[in-house]
Amino acid sequence: MNKVKLQTLFTMNVYWFGLSFMWNSIHPIILPSVLLHIVPAHLKNSYLGILTFTGLLLALIIQPISGAASDGWRSRWGRRRPLAIVGVGLDFIFLVLLAWSGNLLVVFLGYVGLQITSNIAHGPMQGIIPDLVPREQLGLASGLKNLFDMAGLVGASLAASKLLSPDDRYPTRIIIVVIGILLISASVTFFFVKEEPTSENIRDKSLIHLKQVFKIDMKTNTPFLWLIVSRFLFLVGIYGIQTFAQYYIKDVMQAANPVKATGDLMISLAIALVICSLIGGWLTDRIGARLVIYLASLITAIGAFLLVTATDISSLTIFAGILGGGIGLYLSSNWALASRLAPKEEAGKFLGLTNLATAGASAVSKLGGIPIDAVNNAFPGRYLGYTGLFILAGIFALLSMLLLHKVKENRLEQ
Repeated sequence: MNKVKLQTLFTMNVYWFGLSFMWNSIHPIILPSVLLHIVPAHLKNSYLGILTFTGLLLALIIQPISGAASDGWRSRWGRRRPLAIVGVGLDFIFLVLLAWSGNLLVVFLGYVGLQITSNIAHGPMQGIIPDLVPREQLGLASGLKNLFDMAGLVGASLAASKLLSPDDRYPTRIIIVVIGILLISASVTFFFVKEEPTSENIRDKSLIHLKQVFKIDMKTNTPFLWLIVSRFLFLVGIYGIQTFAQYYIKDVMQAANPVKATGDLMISLAIALVICSLIGGWLTDRIGARLVIYLASLITAIGAFLLVTATDISSLTIFAGILGGGIGLYLSSNWALASRLAPKEEAGKFLGLTNLATAGASAVSKLGGIPIDAVNNAFPGRYLGYTGLFILAGIFALLSMLLLHKVKENRLEQ
């Protein structure tokens, strides 16, 4: 496979900016703020956790199915874009529902529907990099993917903190911006990344069975499976911190404007993520993904443990930057490793199955809202539920590092 031009590497990853902008507006900022107007304050973490768990459980199933379907999709436009275009088009319907969500039922329908349609697009799009990028450029391509992911996080944090007030019952302004950003970013990738027509040269798997989607040759792909388990452990704690950050800032830091403070915190974390994701991609191509992942897990654990000691917004921001640096290194190197391990002929399916770790970790982390509320209500004013959240995040990062030794080097070279 010939080397891919830098311009093409950029355009194939622009979609991830819009996707990241959308979810990093909705999860840490829009949903927590909107729910405060419609659920009991002492159960806010539980409602947020159950709602997002339900949506992400659907994502956990839909994304690998959609990715596997795209592996065998017959189309003159290629195998990835047709399903992705359908999914993005349907996203806008449910974003409009969220923009005017005046009660819990509408919030539920808008959020769950968006999880379904977004992951119809997400699954196929994960196959673009292994389809078009040669092995020696996977680190760079993965670094750029994470660069756009983190740029979306920065943009979402800036926009949401400006366009959403704690007093706003309806997040109309920020959702309109989300729709515009997603439309533009998806259009760039869909129009400028060229796939080969697949009408004649691949077998027809556009109609697939659920059993086939989740069927993996355990013996041949053992390293990939261990990578999924390791990724799950790393992300479950990180997603928990992101999900409940706004409520932590409101309860513990007692910020006057928790929405803005959360946005500022996410920006600090994202800047470190952007820088370190690029460094992580560069290092991965030179010293190998495993060493970078080990370093990233250690830094992430240190950042999580330091959050326990934060006494004000300033120290919290500094520790969030350390945490973000570790996450940035991890995401680039881990995605490059997953791209190398995924069988090329089933890249959409296998990288869709990484969602067992990604959406699975995110879903499980949301259930943390229930014990957080339980512990906080058992010890009023001490907010020990948030302390436990940070400690567990650090422990999970270290455990994920220990599991990585099961991803054998000789398998990577094959």
